[in-house]
Amino acid sequence: MNLFVIVYYTLLLIASCLAAYFNKRTWFLLLFSLTLVSFILGIVGGTGTLRAVAIGAGLLALAGMVSYAFREFLIILASHEMAKELRTAPLTAAFGMFIIFTYAIAGIFAPWIAPHGEAEVIASAFAPADENMLLGADQLGRDIFSRIIYGTRNSVGLALAATIAAFVLGALAGLLAATKGGWFDQFMGRFADVIMSIPSLIFALLMLSIFGPHIHVIIIAVAVIYAPRVFRLTRAVAGNVVVMDYIEAAKLRGEGTWYLIRREILPNSTAPLVAEFGLEFCFVFLLVAGLSFLGLGIQPPTADWGSMVRENATLISFGDITPLIPAAAIALLTVSVNFVVDWMLFRSSGLKEK
Repeated sequence: MNLFVIVYYTLLLIASCLAAYFNKRTWFLLLFSLTLVSFILGIVGGTGTLRAVAIGAGLLALAGMVSYAFREFLIILASHEMAKELRTAPLTAAFGMFIIFTYAIAGIFAPWIAPHGEAEVIASAFAPADENMLLGADQLGRDIFSRIIYGTRNSVGLALAATIAAFVLGALAGLLAATKGGWFDQFMGRFADVIMSIPSLIFALLMLSIFGPHIHVIIIAVAVIYAPRVFRLTRAVAGNVVVMDYIEAAKLRGEGTWYLIRREILPNSTAPLVAEFGLEFCFVFLLVAGLSFLGLGIQPPTADWGSMVRENATLISFGDITPLIPAAAIALLTVSVNFVVDWMLFRSSGLKEK
């Protein structure tokens, strides 16, 4: 125990001194702040707290190294212009892209990654983890790890499909409203205000209660809920574009509405719309997970992260945190997408790092 404390503080002080010697001011402040925080927490909480701090710092360092390596990997594969943009990406954005890439691989190759079937019963209810089940069994004896892998495809896939539907519907309406103007613009704006005034969860629960918790009903309900948000942003962005001189010139040439949208307005509105797509995906993903937790999302035996938290919540009463793993997967993906969106918003704002 004393050896751990000595080695821990020695490594931190050596790293802090090296950062100061090589004039790495940011790293010195970070490392020495960690040393001071560890000293205080070690006095208050003892060696156990100090070990927890060390594990947390180690995980952060590991995440930073993985993010840096993944960013360099993308730079090598990317084109010259894209590589130039990726070099300016912070490690948080690289970490987000790595997590998104990992989830995509897990979802696409779920049948080959998962050791057991999605609904295959292989043990007794709530069986503990063993060599065949990494995380144990659920309330019916199905492998939790396999269902989490399959849940990546189902949960993320449903959220992505609903986001695309909402985005296409809202962006198309916003572009048409900005291009046509007049009564159509006013009507679409007031209609969007009416939809946005209805609480999203109540509207979704009402739709699913009436038409049943089917996949297509969930996609339509979510699209109707979030399309007005996309509409308002698209209308605002496109409204700044339609007043430009080249739009007036295109109108004088006799170009039609679809030409203006496809060739003039949309290419000049792409950056904020792409960032908005990421934000909308986070909102939709959390709503879909909430509906599944309430029992109105993806129905059994299909694996879904929200329903997995509800089905195995009994284990929490016995000190088993396994039901929190699907919840952590939801939170991790949401945070990762936000990291990438923040970087994209920074790029589209035109600001430059010093």
